[in-house]
Amino acid sequence: MNKNVKRSLISYLILFALIFGVIILIQNGNQNVDMTYTETKFATDVKKGNVTSVYVRQNAEVPTGTVEVAMKDYSKVIFYITDVNEFQDFYNELVDKDSDIKFQMSDVARPTLLEKTLPYIVGLIAFIVFMVLMVGMQGAGNGGGAMANFGKSRARMTSEADNKITFEDVAGLREEKEDLEEVVDFLKSPGKYVELGARIPKGILLVGPPGTGKTLLAKAVAGEAHVPFFTISGSDFVEMFVGVGASRVRDLFAEAKRNAPCIIFIDEIDAVARRRGTGLGGGHDEREQTLNQMLVEMDGFSVNEGIIVLAATNRVDILDPAILRPGRFDRKINVGRPDVKGREEILKVHTKKKPLSEDVDLHEIARTTAGFAGADLENLMNESAISAAKDNRKFIIKEDVDKAFIKVGIGTERKSRLVPEKERRITAYHEAGHAILFHLLEGVGPVYTVSIIPTGQGAAGYTMPLPENDNVFNTKGKILQDIKVSLGGRIAEEMVMDDITTGAYQDIKQATAAARAMVVQYGMSDELGLVNYETENEEETFVGRDIGHRKILGEQTTSAIDREVKCIVDECYVAAKKILEDNVAVLHLCAERLLEKERIDREEFESLFDEVQA
Repeated sequence: MNKNVKRSLISYLILFALIFGVIILIQNGNQNVDMTYTETKFATDVKKGNVTSVYVRQNAEVPTGTVEVAMKDYSKVIFYITDVNEFQDFYNELVDKDSDIKFQMSDVARPTLLEKTLPYIVGLIAFIVFMVLMVGMQGAGNGGGAMANFGKSRARMTSEADNKITFEDVAGLREEKEDLEEVVDFLKSPGKYVELGARIPKGILLVGPPGTGKTLLAKAVAGEAHVPFFTISGSDFVEMFVGVGASRVRDLFAEAKRNAPCIIFIDEIDAVARRRGTGLGGGHDEREQTLNQMLVEMDGFSVNEGIIVLAATNRVDILDPAILRPGRFDRKINVGRPDVKGREEILKVHTKKKPLSEDVDLHEIARTTAGFAGADLENLMNESAISAAKDNRKFIIKEDVDKAFIKVGIGTERKSRLVPEKERRITAYHEAGHAILFHLLEGVGPVYTVSIIPTGQGAAGYTMPLPENDNVFNTKGKILQDIKVSLGGRIAEEMVMDDITTGAYQDIKQATAAARAMVVQYGMSDELGLVNYETENEEETFVGRDIGHRKILGEQTTSAIDREVKCIVDECYVAAKKILEDNVAVLHLCAERLLEKERIDREEFESLFDEVQA
């Protein structure tokens, strides 16, 4: 809002306040009643000869009223009376008939209909005028009427000069960048493709988990191609008013055609491109009309117009098939989580402007952060820099990265929290049980850190493994080992304590979920065979499409699944307990070391096995 609009707004507010004040005056009249003046003071002034006239006004709520007393010094006093008749008798007793004081009494005041309704009419007119002026100012501030802009696209255009991001700023996504280089080449020199009759993909869908760099890839394409870049979220199209979303789609593509060649990037497109016919309220809602308009616009422009639509989503399974067909989104690029090499490249990008000490090994950090996306790695190094700045250091050390890793992955350590000694002892054995199984079972370790310091997420301690490599898929043996590790904490508690605690709740939940997935999803059960038994409990129901089509399992099958799950968990329990019993000396030594130091690293933990053997 500019200065002229602000000044106009202040002027109108002052005018509205004045009108409101006039209404109050009209309603309340112009009487200034003196609440301290009483009949006793009036009688005193009469006896002193100060009063020249008395005017009694009767209210509509008889017999009350007011008395206006005029004094010799030309001043006036007005005071309330509760009974006009009683005051008249009081006045007659007080004043002689030959007195020069003028006495007058008015009839009961009866306001006319106009007097009753005038304040409300004036107030209503003032409010309407004020609202009209406000809407006019809003239109002037926005360069037009508010309703005129309601159906306009909310896309933000980034020009060539504003977008400085290139493919060099995108690390760990080598194959994804190669797929997009064709788009860049087409935008730079579309003639050679048109001459050969080739058609560049009209739409490219970037699919992947959050934080993997889908938006960054789209910006890099625009930066490399040196073309305007329109960015908008899928939720910006949808409004409660029918037809607004479709209007915004039309306006977006019309603006893109005026700036062609260009790129339109729609983030979280699943907000507007969900499968049609899945709503419970019918198929003619606002979202589906917006999708229909988008389908028409994407398949309506010709090749040489140079408009490429990039979209990102992590829910490609719920998108409408019509928008995924060739001619709209021709190409799908999976932007997954980076591997060890990709994570190391991403870390190098995010540490370019961060001074690191010699003990910070990016390769080790990349190995430790299995499953981290690009955004997670950027957050990790940012937290490390914050930790170093808090300690007034000019560079980042390994301890800063370790603190940040715990803070990001597990939660901030609560060192100041007072924990009873008995609970600390239980936690020490619990985490020691996990750590021993991590170390001795192949494919799930080795152990990176073991701690009994409470974290911000409510955990009493944690055991952090260091995976040797990234697994593309799980094996049956790996899942069974994960179940054994999950049960290690409860088993250790049973071995050394007289009672068990609720601390293993999450571990038991994870173990049960893994065992059930083996049976109902992966076909890893000898008894039930290669059959998928997923129901609405395991597989998310797509409301509207899947309702009424749930899988119903028989009682015998359900019982067999429950027996098989329990059998898997019981077998893993027995195997894990056998391992801990064989290494009970390490269990006690590890727990004692944790009670002493609260946290031990990989080298110190592995040295415990050598101490026991010695």
